Amino acid sequence: MPAVSIHSLCKTYKDAVEPSLNSISLEIPRATIFGFLGPNGAGKTTTLSILCGLVKATSGSAKILGKDVSKELKEIKKCIGMVPQDIALFPSLTGQENLTYFGNLYGLKGKVLENKIEHYLDTFGLTNNAHKRVSQYSGGMKRRINLIAGILHDPQLLILDEPTVGVDVQSRKMISDFLKSYNKANGITILYTSHMLDEAEKLCDEVAIIDHGKIVTQGAPQALIAQQENCHSLEALFIQLTGRSVRDH
Repeated sequence: MPAVSIHSLCKTYKDAVEPSLNSISLEIPRATIFGFLGPNGAGKTTTLSILCGLVKATSGSAKILGKDVSKELKEIKKCIGMVPQDIALFPSLTGQENLTYFGNLYGLKGKVLENKIEHYLDTFGLTNNAHKRVSQYSGGMKRRINLIAGILHDPQLLILDEPTVGVDVQSRKMISDFLKSYNKANGITILYTSHMLDEAEKLCDEVAIIDHGKIVTQGAPQALIAQQENCHSLEALFIQLTGRSVRDH
């Protein structure tokens, strides 16, 4: 059973001229790091929003861990971790207080939660800043706390929307290295979107590129690169398949 199975998924927003998703089908194997890539407005965020139950599909189906998103969302939410592109933290609370709050939402309490928070703060180099307000954190520190908040409950599927956008090189490397080891050690499936194509090429076992609401290619990065003439990187492949036009939406 794949971690994610999408079949003929369509979404057209009210008053939209074109569909945001035009009958996409996709399977994401378990225990992989899967890159879902595309230009702005290609349909990435709509797809993630449907998987998380934030948006309803116009037609088609989506399953997570064998459960139907349209019928079994309550059960699905227990199994997934979502780390959004926008920082989903309370700026007036400390890092520790934010993590305690989110841990409580997952039903974690007491020593179990304390130990998890302590472990991840140490892993991400945030122990000394645990009692500072998040409003005082750098961009990289906010990204790291944002990620911790999404994994406290040990999800089977971790969904990451631009997890390293706008961060320093050191934080970016720390997050990438953690995701690789987290995936290998725990067999967690990671669904990841990013515009950092060099990062995606190194990090992902498999990628799918979406454009204008359709999947244009899918496979292991190196295999896809090898199939395309005069193509030596995932970024070059991406440009060949999606064009050079700037997307401002």
